[in-house]
Amino acid sequence: MHNIKLIALDLDGTLLNSDKQLSEENKAALARAASEGIEIVPATGRFYKGMPQVIRDLPFVRYVISINGAQVYDVLNGATVCGSEIPWDRAVSVMQRFDTLDTVYDCYQDGWGWMTERLYNKAELYAANIHSLEMIKKLRTPVPELKACIEERKSGVQKIQAFFRDMDLRAEMLKKLPLEFPDLVVTTSIVNNIEINSREATKGNAVEKLAAHLGISVSQAMTFGDDYNDITMLEKAGIGVAMGNANEEVKKAADYVTADCNDSGVAAAMKHFLWESE
Repeated sequence: MHNIKLIALDLDGTLLNSDKQLSEENKAALARAASEGIEIVPATGRFYKGMPQVIRDLPFVRYVISINGAQVYDVLNGATVCGSEIPWDRAVSVMQRFDTLDTVYDCYQDGWGWMTERLYNKAELYAANIHSLEMIKKLRTPVPELKACIEERKSGVQKIQAFFRDMDLRAEMLKKLPLEFPDLVVTTSIVNNIEINSREATKGNAVEKLAAHLGISVSQAMTFGDDYNDITMLEKAGIGVAMGNANEEVKKAADYVTADCNDSGVAAAMKHFLWESE
């Protein structure tokens, strides 16, 4: 029997299926684990208000790792447990770089999404699919010019995200940007995006900090993911589980590979590790 006290789960492509739905099997497994005293923690690139209602409605979710670890949010108290942001002037430099590329970009600040109106109005040309477009349109407030807005506010940025339609350009920038901005973390969570966070803002660091906050060891954490922004938490946890639909690099970082997100792979792995003797 594994002494697991915390389960952190990526959402898109992991806990949720490809239609962004939570299966009954996954929901039942989470409820059972929670009833056994295990902390259930969504760990997402999204901000808290951008999480699907079906996840926010789960009665046993007390903590959320949001924005790739830029914020650990206490749902009960409406407070930030810990966080890490990109300095505003550094964020403007990243945006200036994206201005030279064929991309649209936005940022998360104060737990919400912001986007230059001109880019917001052509988001459908860059969205990977209808789900992605709906999220952009619903969870971003257009402003006349984002860089000017950030400069005026002079407060830190939780994440910058760019969407590409040229996949070769995206692949090239995934290599170049970490060299150009070595003080930041460059990652990705969907097929056509690039996400940039502060160096400290990783899901792995957030799991570690939350475990410390709860007075448990990170070795008592079990984590689930499918994409590059999940690798740090798969590596740090006692048990790191990659989905069957995960990238090969993610699978290599994991201790175990489960079924894919459309076959309730989360529930299958929880059963394997937590209740296998039954």
